Amino acid sequence: MAGRLPWVLVLPAVIGILFLVLPLAGLLLRAPWSTLTQRLAEPQVLEALRLSLVTASLATLFCLLFGVPLAWLLARVSFPGRRLVRALVTVPLVLPPVVGGVALLLVLGRRGLVGQWLDSAFGITLPFTTAGVVIAEAFVAMPFLVISVEGALRAADLRFEEAAATLGASRWTIFHRVTLPLIAPGIVAGAVLCWARALGEFGATITFAGNFPGQTQTMPLAVYIALETEPEAAIVLSLVLLAVSVIILASLRDRWVNSP
Repeated sequence: MAGRLPWVLVLPAVIGILFLVLPLAGLLLRAPWSTLTQRLAEPQVLEALRLSLVTASLATLFCLLFGVPLAWLLARVSFPGRRLVRALVTVPLVLPPVVGGVALLLVLGRRGLVGQWLDSAFGITLPFTTAGVVIAEAFVAMPFLVISVEGALRAADLRFEEAAATLGASRWTIFHRVTLPLIAPGIVAGAVLCWARALGEFGATITFAGNFPGQTQTMPLAVYIALETEPEAAIVLSLVLLAVSVIILASLRDRWVNSP
């Protein structure tokens, strides 16, 4: 719209930009660039990075295995209480991660509702293990995948599935030969967001899995510990997470940033 700029809106917008950008600029300005390569090669940094990449990837696979069918159920099947189920599925989005970790302990801990049975029947203990990290990350990350895939399913053209059905294809054939290719971009976007959220998870992880180097200490936990003893190491780890965030945003730019 032509005319003078409405400063009553422009000024708060500029302040908002500065509020979001200045902390990131401070991180870049205070980074130990001269010793960055050395610090990235430190054993504790590499171990935290390795553990984070492995657990985030396993959590994403877990979410794909159960989240895609869940999204299909919510998008395509009408059943009593569907709205309630959808609300419960999205609760981890707004639930404080520490509360999620406490909830996981109460269910999967050695004295939890399910955990005590796993321990007595199979000798399986999940809290304070690497598997516990994967579970904690999957718990907070799965809603991102479900929402993305459900949105893709609702936007998909049903005529292709109906045409396959009229040709005699079974429901499973329609799902994996027609539906999945149609919603593949939504699955990829959801998986990327899920992986990024799992990589940055802190509260549920430290509550349910603890903070043991080499076993449960992921990069966010390593940042927290290093900030108290070695701030430069914390900055280096933060830069790695920042770089991952920028890459994720760039990869999804065409899907969200440029969407009308």
